[in-house]
Amino acid sequence: MTFSRRHFIKSGLATGLVAPFIQPAFAVPTSALFDCGVASGDPTYEAVILWTHTAQPVSIVWQVAEDLHFTRIVKQGRGDTVEASDCTFKVDVTGLTPGTVYYYRFIAGKEQSEPGRTKTLPQGSLDTLSIAVASCSNYPFGYFNAYHHIATDADIDYVVHLGDYIYEYGQDGWGDKEGQALNRRHQPANEIVSLADYRMRHRQYKTDNGSRLMHAAHPLIPTWDDHESANNPYMNGAQNHQPDEGSWAARRAASIQAYYEWMPVREPGNDADKAKLWRHFDFGHLATLTTLETRHTGRSLQIDYGEHLKQLNTEQSLRHFIETVLGDPGRTMISIAMEQFLETQLRDSVKQATWRLIGNQIPIARTHVPAVNDLALPASLAESDPVAAHFAYFIALGKLDLPIYLDTWDGYPVAREKFYQLCQSVNATDLIVLTGDSHAFWANQLFAGDGDPMGVELGTAGVTSPGDFESLGPQLATELDKRVSEHNREIRWTDCQHRGYVKVRVNTDNVNAQFVAVNNITSEHYQASILREYQITKQGNSLSMALV
Repeated sequence: MTFSRRHFIKSGLATGLVAPFIQPAFAVPTSALFDCGVASGDPTYEAVILWTHTAQPVSIVWQVAEDLHFTRIVKQGRGDTVEASDCTFKVDVTGLTPGTVYYYRFIAGKEQSEPGRTKTLPQGSLDTLSIAVASCSNYPFGYFNAYHHIATDADIDYVVHLGDYIYEYGQDGWGDKEGQALNRRHQPANEIVSLADYRMRHRQYKTDNGSRLMHAAHPLIPTWDDHESANNPYMNGAQNHQPDEGSWAARRAASIQAYYEWMPVREPGNDADKAKLWRHFDFGHLATLTTLETRHTGRSLQIDYGEHLKQLNTEQSLRHFIETVLGDPGRTMISIAMEQFLETQLRDSVKQATWRLIGNQIPIARTHVPAVNDLALPASLAESDPVAAHFAYFIALGKLDLPIYLDTWDGYPVAREKFYQLCQSVNATDLIVLTGDSHAFWANQLFAGDGDPMGVELGTAGVTSPGDFESLGPQLATELDKRVSEHNREIRWTDCQHRGYVKVRVNTDNVNAQFVAVNNITSEHYQASILREYQITKQGNSLSMALV
């Protein structure tokens, strides 16, 4: 099955879309004042957050209607965009009807935004639900064509974004070579540290055509991962935060403030900690979604292989590393408050809903490195090339059968087991875990440490961020994907060579997962195809996954 992108008008946005609810008005910016378009998110049964940004402080009118032509306006109000919130504007529109599509827009004098389309959560009986799962949109690496394709799909109800919505790197960092070629270099030029930096970076990402169209077409359910602040953060710091960059607490606070300003997320109460970004969403009696927060509120410092790998030269030292260092029971991933929230929501979900979805930023399936010392790098790569050094490191991990990454749940095995035990305590062993972060597609079957099944994991590739093996060339990358899946019981299939998203269609009797890839991100012309498709079914409290 193949999809083709339509032609573009001069602005670079699509002139029309295949989705019947979208008219050309969605694609054509109507005002320079509303320079970043519109967005909606965090829907409930009777409310939704509406968002926009203006190029300067201004008083605006917002309207919500039952039709695209705004002849049946059901809600409206006034507000101001102010410099204190970077001229962003959010309103929590309440009193809406469950499971209903609405259209919205913003007006300032004679200036008018393009319209947006949103939808409240359904109540009661529901036959089907479609969710797009996205992650890892790195602006310099290319155009957000996966976002555009999500926008064109009339079947999608909501978009779940699992983090790395922006990246913090400067023009001397990852992706800038590609950014120079595409004229998509990061702004500001420096690595973002201050509130002004984070605001500018968010604004830049919102100007991408595919992003603007997706936000106008579907409501967003977002959470963050690491790059919204800095690479690999934990409670007290981050791998990509250095002492000369000031206080980590100040930097994190700036990143969180900018995130709440620039994303269509509901503001917490006045005394609430904004770092506690965990939420729960009910889709009638069909499904629930609980999103986790695994970066700022409960995560212990990551273990660094560089501090241990050279010493792992005996069976005893390897066993000590696995059991005592990795297996330290004091190393946590999520906070106690998050655990309590999750337990409550899952217990209610088991009583009321058929399916349980978990919005999870980082891979949870056990992913150990297979033996690869028989493989050779392409002759074009010199030994001094960073790719060659990375492959040598990969070979070393494979010899020891160690996890590929320690920033994922693999680096916190006791915390993962505790998470599974919590789920088991409320009979939630039929999890559908939606995962981002890794820049690769994953279809995984999950098991607790005692071998009991825990559900499945559906991992999405990056919107633009490249997979780790891709730089090794297609032949070697394909072989590595194959070996990783063969070596690990939990991994049914993986692919690190494509960009895209996962479309999850939840039905009463089964769940369908399509791994949708776009073939190009270096221009706004692309084709999309379904790489793989799985059907998930339930027997009691266990899930099985079959290739379609």
